[in-house]
Amino acid sequence: MVGGGTDKSSLKHRLAIAVSGLADADEAVLDRLLENAQVVRLGHDRFVFHAGDLCQAFLVLLDGEVRVQLTAANGREVTLYRIGPGGSCILTTSCLLSDDHYPAEAIAESDVEALAIPASSFQSALESSQWFRRFVFDGFSSRLTSVIQKIEQIAFTAIDVRLAAVLLELDRKGVQKITHHDIAVELGTAREVVSRHLKRFESQGWVRLGRGQVSIVDRPQVEALSAPSLGD
Repeated sequence: MVGGGTDKSSLKHRLAIAVSGLADADEAVLDRLLENAQVVRLGHDRFVFHAGDLCQAFLVLLDGEVRVQLTAANGREVTLYRIGPGGSCILTTSCLLSDDHYPAEAIAESDVEALAIPASSFQSALESSQWFRRFVFDGFSSRLTSVIQKIEQIAFTAIDVRLAAVLLELDRKGVQKITHHDIAVELGTAREVVSRHLKRFESQGWVRLGRGQVSIVDRPQVEALSAPSLGD
């Protein structure tokens, strides 16, 4: 049954807010999914899953944000993608389909709530419901595209260009506190590399560095660097 003190009608309402296209859902299939589902809650910085864990449920995020990252043998981390409300995890989908273990880890970047659908219910709905298959594989496809774009950026885009883009995104989100390590995880590079480039940005008057803080001073220059011309 639906756990966490949430009844089925209330959960349907929350899903309707979080998940686009829920109005097209097969009501009978949705009812069966919710019958055995549970609402799970995790606090900020808690692990949703670890690399090597066996996947036992399909997760749909109701509230909050989750970061999925890969950690190399040398300890270097890289953010693969983030999941927001209404989103699902392509690693979870892949592991459920292949009956395999997670190859990466996921961390709650805020307090989060998610709907956990048991693997057996997931498989049954996948076989019987066109709407559920479309929901699962549309999410899988769009997320996979973003991962490929991330890999392309890491492989083919200069580090200073990607750093400028990350700084602009953090500023847009109103992030006040950020460490060089956190930025390195976003970029998939070493902290020392980030620190070196940030010091160069500071020497050119583009940013101001503080303890656990990076502030953009010359936005036009940072924006120009983040979007180089085709001839660059």
